[in-house]
Amino acid sequence: MIGDRAGPTDAAGGLSVSTPTRLAPLDPEAAQAAGALARSVLDAVGGVVLGQEAVLEQMLVTLLAGGHALLEGVPGTAKTLAISALSRSLDTHFGRIQFTPDLMPTDVTGVNVLDELSRRFEFRRGPLFAELLLADEINRAPAKTQAALLEAMQERQVTVDGASHALPALFTVFASQNPVEYEGTYPLPEAQLDRFLLKIRVDYPAQAAELAMLDRYAGGFDASVPATFGLQPLLARERLLELRALVTRVRVEPEVRAYVVALVRETRARPALSLGASPRATVAVFRAAQACALLEGRDFVIPEDVKRMAVPALRHRVLLTAEAEVEGGSADAEIAGVVAAVPAPR
Repeated sequence: MIGDRAGPTDAAGGLSVSTPTRLAPLDPEAAQAAGALARSVLDAVGGVVLGQEAVLEQMLVTLLAGGHALLEGVPGTAKTLAISALSRSLDTHFGRIQFTPDLMPTDVTGVNVLDELSRRFEFRRGPLFAELLLADEINRAPAKTQAALLEAMQERQVTVDGASHALPALFTVFASQNPVEYEGTYPLPEAQLDRFLLKIRVDYPAQAAELAMLDRYAGGFDASVPATFGLQPLLARERLLELRALVTRVRVEPEVRAYVVALVRETRARPALSLGASPRATVAVFRAAQACALLEGRDFVIPEDVKRMAVPALRHRVLLTAEAEVEGGSADAEIAGVVAAVPAPR
């Protein structure tokens, strides 16, 4: 019967409505301390990965917000180095999967193997069981493998032969793809793109930063040898989990929440966009803005936090019309236009 599934009832026999849990407001001093700690990680990694300050900041925002990020850039722009350096500064287990067209789901998730002594199947974990995972060239994986990764990103678990296996609490995917090479690739479906909190563009560094790189290599640095990074763990995994919990307590006033909703809804009304951002995008901008505020040592979100996160949180969730593509339009430009068009609260 429908009434049997409707939920608990109160003493009068009517349906009871549970009250949402309200998080305790974040103390300003705690926010400042958390921001300083997070900034120390950012500064340390910035000393290894030169000229990519915005990229590193967005990666740390992703990590603090408990999301996943898609890094897009041509080969050699320090995507792998950035993730490896970030992992070493956080005392976390770093894993890497090189995606190829022949990669099967079990190559990623793991497989059940028969133990000859016990005559029972035992699950052998695949490389997906990492805390910080680099999914290198993710768009080279076939659809079945991408689907397995999609479950891991969304549910933070994998299912093998009908049995579910939980992933580490800190499980975070930093996936990479090359924007200029399409031969032998499988474009990511919209459903999977929508699971990435941010899409981070990794551009070429400035000339001064590139020269500084050579100076470091002349001094013995080698991106393929982590021992030369000079990094020590600054943040234990337990503390990182605490920071993630603090992010959820960063205050977002009603007018700022309304501003987030207005920005996302405006993408659905833009003539140059055939697909606007989903409600999941609204939550992504909200969470990213909270993490951005904590990174700055604040216990509250300001409109500038929302503006800073709007482009990386929305660029992969919208689609240009064919006419806009022919005219040389871009998702970034359209989102920047949305930010300019929607009045921010004061």
